[in-house]
Amino acid sequence: MNERMKQAQLFLLHFAGGNRYSFASMLQFLREFEVVSLELPGRGKRMSEPLLKNFELAAADMYRQITAQLTSPRFVLYGHSMGAYLALRVAYMLEKAGKFPSCIIVSGNAGPALENRKKRNLYLLDHENFVAELQKLGGVPPELIENEELFNFFEPILRADFEIAERNEITNETVVRAPLCAVMGTQEEDVDDIVNWSRFTKAGFSTEILDGNHFFIHRHPQAMADIIGTWYSRANALRQESLTENPYRPIPVNPAGKNTNI
Repeated sequence: MNERMKQAQLFLLHFAGGNRYSFASMLQFLREFEVVSLELPGRGKRMSEPLLKNFELAAADMYRQITAQLTSPRFVLYGHSMGAYLALRVAYMLEKAGKFPSCIIVSGNAGPALENRKKRNLYLLDHENFVAELQKLGGVPPELIENEELFNFFEPILRADFEIAERNEITNETVVRAPLCAVMGTQEEDVDDIVNWSRFTKAGFSTEILDGNHFFIHRHPQAMADIIGTWYSRANALRQESLTENPYRPIPVNPAGKNTNI
């Protein structure tokens, strides 16, 4: 098949405690893509593998999965919360290897290296406070927390993933050439800092705010799918028009973080 005829691929990077099924509610709205759902060790089909707790090891794992399944020159990375950090880091690794994402979509946090962010270290909390923080985030079903045996099984996975996210070593130098769109919920603690993500791309940048808490994506699966599709289409069109060596046309970001050109 001609390279230009291949369907664009969408790689999904899950949040803390998630797995390859974490974005299942969006799939029916993402038919324009070949969707590839990624999964870290220690859960789902990789249950027999040891959990990872190091951010760079997790990023390397995701990188290996993507490069092993990458078949199209047009592809998108989307990650929520922990997955957003990993998406940025993996995109940076891919670009270093000469593989350029069409765009990156991140959601559920205001980005890395945020100077005014307090180090929370949720993964170190005692059981009672850890559960309380999970309830605030709103992503864990009450029936799971109330089932002691089930939660005892699930808790180490959550703690490992929180450690990956909270100890990420992304610096201000981790800047990608791909356009980036950041999405957050209205009730998220750092939503006012969402423009922080603009520091990590040399190309187009935009933001979207949807109603809800940290797991607003479960309330708005079609809206999220539409954002991914629209951003990809516009970014890819600009990429095709570019006549420079850079595969992306840099676009100025206005103070509000909104970009009317992409």
